[in-house]
Amino acid sequence: MFGQSERAAVTGGIKLVLFDMDNVLCDYDRGKRVAWLAKLAGATSEFVHKAIWDSGFELLGDSGTLDAGDYLRGFGERIGYPLSLDEWIEARRRSMQADPEMLEIAGSLCKAVDIAVLTNNTTLVADHINMLLPELPPLFGARIYTSARFKTAKPDPRCYRLCLSELDVRPENVLFVDDLVANVAGAREAGLFAHHHTSVETFRLALSEYGLLHA
Repeated sequence: MFGQSERAAVTGGIKLVLFDMDNVLCDYDRGKRVAWLAKLAGATSEFVHKAIWDSGFELLGDSGTLDAGDYLRGFGERIGYPLSLDEWIEARRRSMQADPEMLEIAGSLCKAVDIAVLTNNTTLVADHINMLLPELPPLFGARIYTSARFKTAKPDPRCYRLCLSELDVRPENVLFVDDLVANVAGAREAGLFAHHHTSVETFRLALSEYGLLHA
């Protein structure tokens, strides 16, 4: 059941649906990425995972603490291999598979409201999205934002607010969709409506309740 603010959204307040990318618009398998990097570096997957994800290094890229060049150099140093940009892109590409049902929904939504993407990632992802997930640009155009662009990352409320400032839309006119509970909570703290994505079916239901899509 909707509360008063949710009922206001249903009457036409939502002007933008803001999507997370990984495990929302695409299936993301970090294990495949790690395995490919480990093969390049002649290391174990466990070593690569600890060096990049368990160490907090990836967050330095997501939050824009490291710019793209420093991030790529640091990535290679941490796994003990001089990783090229092309190799980084290929490892990332192998881990991503577009979700056709979610993209179909996004295509339907854009007939009535604006759509955009906000993903926790280094700027390299947005810069090379045509190679990583070529299905996205035809739908979202230039409205594909990485957290690093805003020098912070979800679930920090500033990340959402800075993105919405770029998009020139108010938080109360936005529905955000993410697979992580913490990021949903951060969006709500920033004043957005937010949906915790668990399946295409529940997302369709939520959109119908918001009056954005017929079930």
